Amino acid sequence: MSELSIISRHAFTVLAGQLAVMAFGVTDTIVAGRHAQESLAALSIGSAVFISVYVALMGVLQALLPVWAEQRGAGAQGAIGASVRQSLYLWAVACVLGMAVLLSPGPILQWTEVPPPLRAEVRAYLAILAFGLPPALLFRIYSTLNQALGHPQLVTWLQVGSLALKVPLSIWFTFGGAGLAPQGAAGCAWATLAVNYGLLLVGWKMLRGHPMYAPLALWRPMERPDGAQLARFMRLGLPAGLSILVEVTSFTLMALFIARQGALASAAHQIASNLAAVLYMVPLSLAIATSARVSYWRGAGDEQRAGATALKGFWLAALMGCALAATLSIARQPIASLYSTSAEVVALATSLLLWVAAYHVADALQTLCIFVLRSYRITLAPLLVYGVLLWGVGLYGGYRLAYHGLAGWGPLHSPAPFWAASAAALGVTALVFSAMLLGVLSLQRRHFSRRD
Repeated sequence: MSELSIISRHAFTVLAGQLAVMAFGVTDTIVAGRHAQESLAALSIGSAVFISVYVALMGVLQALLPVWAEQRGAGAQGAIGASVRQSLYLWAVACVLGMAVLLSPGPILQWTEVPPPLRAEVRAYLAILAFGLPPALLFRIYSTLNQALGHPQLVTWLQVGSLALKVPLSIWFTFGGAGLAPQGAAGCAWATLAVNYGLLLVGWKMLRGHPMYAPLALWRPMERPDGAQLARFMRLGLPAGLSILVEVTSFTLMALFIARQGALASAAHQIASNLAAVLYMVPLSLAIATSARVSYWRGAGDEQRAGATALKGFWLAALMGCALAATLSIARQPIASLYSTSAEVVALATSLLLWVAAYHVADALQTLCIFVLRSYRITLAPLLVYGVLLWGVGLYGGYRLAYHGLAGWGPLHSPAPFWAASAAALGVTALVFSAMLLGVLSLQRRHFSRRD
């Protein structure tokens, strides 16, 4: 089987699972939007805070994929099991930090000037999800392990199956019924909490019983923290997690800054951000599949095949990014109308989706590049690029355009300046990361040409 076929099959399997998870957010957005405009606005703000926390911590754990994929390529099965057990120490620290933020969101809501009428519902939403964070992060370790082993289908089946539980629970908890009072946006959080613990339980049973995991010797007694190994994890995971934090907060903080424009702007932005997140699952799946395969070949000692695999993934991500952006541009109005019955919300969201299309093309390229760069242990430079461009140009530039004006433009009290500035910043980021990746691959080729 060709490398392109292996990457495509792996990516498609991961994508099916990721889309199922994203359907959680789509479901919540539609359910909250049908319940009340205020519920949708509270969901937009609360999910922005939660996603910022969860994805940053998840990024530290997800960054272990190259480590386990290289060990698989080298045939070191037992080492994978010991490494997974050590990762549980990172998980414990991540849970403590994440829950502390989610249970005390007051400073964040005050700093971003979220309207006081929305704060109580946002706090209730985040307090529930705080207790759903530990199982979500533990399931992420399970998911990353399966991706590194080249068997993501087990995770995908669980994620798709859990959607059958999430949809009815979100509807029931949000609107009430059968003796339960309507919960609004908090109902979506209760549904997510139940699903997270369900996924964790089933994943644990599979780890215990599936023969695929037997060679890993996962269930040996926990070793004491290995300082050297944990330091290696942190050198890879901490910059990766911080990079994801910058990337995601440059995206999610838009929701908090836009909230001061009122419920209409927040609701329209929630539709745009939800669609951007759904589209992101395609390059994310390709990036996971490509980086796992690149790391596998690097662990096996075949750097030439690793480089060729990276290039195939790069061009596939570029092609898919352009195709999806074009589709969204053409069908943006009917897509927006699926989310809301408000003509005002649909009209504003439709205008924002043109910017989302441009944003996605750049997002597709930069996502593939940064994942593969991690396979080559390049993490610090991307973090610096993210900080300067996504925060400095994208988020700050959008804020200035919206509320103070910039270079003779504005102030433009609309979500559009945030999306325009973010799309421009992400475009430059994609160009920088592409140059970095192609430079690394070129150096690798020259190195092995001289050696031969």
